[in-house]
Amino acid sequence: MRKLIMGLCFGLVAAPALAETIALSDAKAHVGQTVTIEGTVADIHNGRSGATFLDIGGRFPNNAMTAVIFVDDLSKFPSVKALAGKTVAINGPVQLYRGKPEIVLKSAEQISAK
Repeated sequence: MRKLIMGLCFGLVAAPALAETIALSDAKAHVGQTVTIEGTVADIHNGRSGATFLDIGGRFPNNAMTAVIFVDDLSKFPSVKALAGKTVAINGPVQLYRGKPEIVLKSAEQISAK
């Protein structure tokens, strides 16, 4: 019985937490937290490093936030350019880069078109 209880407890601890859905305007207040944010992809462009940037809620530099795909993960997002102009849900930990909120996308499961 003790092993069963320990196994159940481990399963509860190991299960991923559901991310809270927040407003795009609240992203900056959730730095360090894993959340889901919905917004419209205003522009998609590549940086000098080869990273792909999805401007959400306006075009850079007036975007509300950015989703970033680094070169090593780009092959996981073969149709990322098709998201331009679409409303998307992005999931992941929020971080700040030069004072703006961003979420780094490492897997295709982190983004979905609405």
